[in-house]
Amino acid sequence: MTSTLKTLSQSLALTATLLATSAAVATPIPEDAKIAGFALGSQAYTFNRFSAFEAIEKTAQAGGKIIEFYPGQKLSPAQPDVKLQHDASAETIAAVKAQLAKYGVRAVNYGVVGGKDEAEWRQIFEFAKKMDLYAITTEDVPHLDIIEKLVKEFDICVAYHEHARQPNNPKYQVWDPKYVAALVKDRDHRIGACADTGHWATSGLTPLEGIKILKGRIISVHLKDRPVIGKQMPDVVYGTGVSDIKGILKELKRQKFQGNISLEYEANWDNSVPDVAQCVGFVRGWGVCQ
Repeated sequence: MTSTLKTLSQSLALTATLLATSAAVATPIPEDAKIAGFALGSQAYTFNRFSAFEAIEKTAQAGGKIIEFYPGQKLSPAQPDVKLQHDASAETIAAVKAQLAKYGVRAVNYGVVGGKDEAEWRQIFEFAKKMDLYAITTEDVPHLDIIEKLVKEFDICVAYHEHARQPNNPKYQVWDPKYVAALVKDRDHRIGACADTGHWATSGLTPLEGIKILKGRIISVHLKDRPVIGKQMPDVVYGTGVSDIKGILKELKRQKFQGNISLEYEANWDNSVPDVAQCVGFVRGWGVCQ
């Protein structure tokens, strides 16, 4: 009898663990927004010389399926004084959704963004919910407790982004994937990392190693190929640099990564659609060979 009760207790504990884990998974990005198994498209910052409406159109032209918006981009050529950000009106949100539908692009993420207090963070999450987003990208460490509470309430992921190392600012630590891994380790599983392979390369880190360090906690990726490691350089088309894009895609697949890959292409700013299209084609071709 004791053995039976012990087995039952273990079974109940396992069930509780599985339910808790299941509950800590945001609504997934649908399959029709994926290329080669990945939700792939652009970070609108790629098209920061243009409006959000134009960024959506250019993402579609490049073959992307998803878009990650950033705060403060002008809405459209017709409304340059209206900004797309988390205080957007219902009319602005409706206009953006109409543009997304027109070009068959899905909005999945928003950032990099921060809130000055709980009220603003709640506004950010409310905006994300209205936009049907999968995640929010931030570097706001001091408000992590507030963020975790809102993640549980809204069922929206949060990804900690890493800009490059700042040698003159030792307080800036999120550039380091080991720091981010430790930061999110005991937090809700919907809180993780936005792995920016370009900024890692600038910081002297090997991008693939960063992906491995953050295994299981990667919410999104700003996937960039760079010509060198350890120096600030413009992005290059996937497969022409040293970032091992194939290796990164293989590792993400091995990790069963379910978030978004955003092409934040920081080069050829005024005419980057052909380059972005080549990057999308690289991923598509990689998928065919798997």
